Amino acid sequence: MAGPAWIGVDLGTQSVRAVLADSDGTVLARAARPLTSHRDGVRHEQDPQSWLDAVDSSIAEVAPQADQLAGIAICSTSGTVLLTDRSGRPVTPALMYDDARAADRRVQIVDADPERWATSMQPTWALPKILSLVADGYDLADHRIVHSADFVAAHLVGHPVATDTSHALKTGYDLVADTWPAAAFDKLGLPLSAFPEVVLPGAELGRTPAGVPVYAGMTDGCAAQIAAGALAPGAWNSVLGTTLVLKGVSKDLLDDPTGAVYSHRHPDGGWLPGGASSTGAGVLTELLPGEDLDAFDQAARELGPIDAVIYPLTKTGERFPFVAPQAERFTLGDVSGKLRTYAAVLQGVAFIERLAFEHLVGLGAEPVRSVSLTGGAIRSGYWNQLRADVLGVPVELPAAPDPAYGMAVLAASAGGSLTETAGRMVRVERVLEPRPQPLDTLYGEFVAELDWRGYRG
Repeated sequence: MAGPAWIGVDLGTQSVRAVLADSDGTVLARAARPLTSHRDGVRHEQDPQSWLDAVDSSIAEVAPQADQLAGIAICSTSGTVLLTDRSGRPVTPALMYDDARAADRRVQIVDADPERWATSMQPTWALPKILSLVADGYDLADHRIVHSADFVAAHLVGHPVATDTSHALKTGYDLVADTWPAAAFDKLGLPLSAFPEVVLPGAELGRTPAGVPVYAGMTDGCAAQIAAGALAPGAWNSVLGTTLVLKGVSKDLLDDPTGAVYSHRHPDGGWLPGGASSTGAGVLTELLPGEDLDAFDQAARELGPIDAVIYPLTKTGERFPFVAPQAERFTLGDVSGKLRTYAAVLQGVAFIERLAFEHLVGLGAEPVRSVSLTGGAIRSGYWNQLRADVLGVPVELPAAPDPAYGMAVLAASAGGSLTETAGRMVRVERVLEPRPQPLDTLYGEFVAELDWRGYRG
């Protein structure tokens, strides 16, 4: 019997993706549309108007496959922000998640409230960018601060909308007190009237002209975590693409004095701690440009673990599992030849992943039970198994591991438990059990090298 279905939209950097899923998790339709960006040095912008045609077209492609369209939720890149006028029309480009034009504003923010932001505020978060826009002459009394998912949701329902706690985090929202920090904003000269109302993910924001509810979403990292089903303590999601991002669950808020770990609010209660490393698969395209990585993957499977490792940074600086602006790529052992370079990068990422979990558990997170793997790098079967071996826990490969699917699950959970809804809808395609491996000694040498260089404080 036909039933309800939900659309999840992922407003990414290079594309908009839409997924239509039914109540048992079956994907009924998918659509994608490309997006373009403008980069100029440390600046990275997109035209927010370009999102709207891409979203409308993607939704129009998948929606006819639903007998009953029951809701829509949207995720977007964390820290992407723009200004609109009071009616919701954009007056600035979207300053993207990695736009670093406002890096020097971090000092001003920390001075306004050192206890709040000395360790947590990062230079590419949304709040420094807002101060940069003010310095450029924009009067916030006449404007609204809007995250990219908010802008698209407002377009769908026809009026400005609230934001969610997930997108609000990097704009300075106090998740513990559940309020904007008025005193700190006053010191910064930021009027509260420019900031949106904040609601929990899954709250209804409004309805489309056709009467379809649009629900508050989450950032893309949290959306991937939902798609992976990692919503209970001890279960984690590791997103490996250009960079490495870990997300998990804790009952209590983890306090990280180093600032490497930050936490979103869990829609069902509790917290979603995690962090974003500067390492990841991106270094492969730098070290092995134009190479057939699939062929290397098969060859690495036959080669097996090697006695060498590359700390795989593409640029100076690390954010997680430690904060080290001075960190640089280094190599231990012999990486002569392209295949050994490939294998050493894979081991380096797996080592950072293991170190990240050790850091999280050291802060009080529950021991790691299992890790769901998502992101573009899961196409490497050898790497998936290597990560299970290095972590020493089973890794799961979800059937639909993309953020758009996670937003379909969130929309389906509106008014109920996200954890229970994900338990019903998210399917695991394969589980890889850890095998004994000879890399513990090399891992110890790798961590010792990080410490010798002063990267871990």
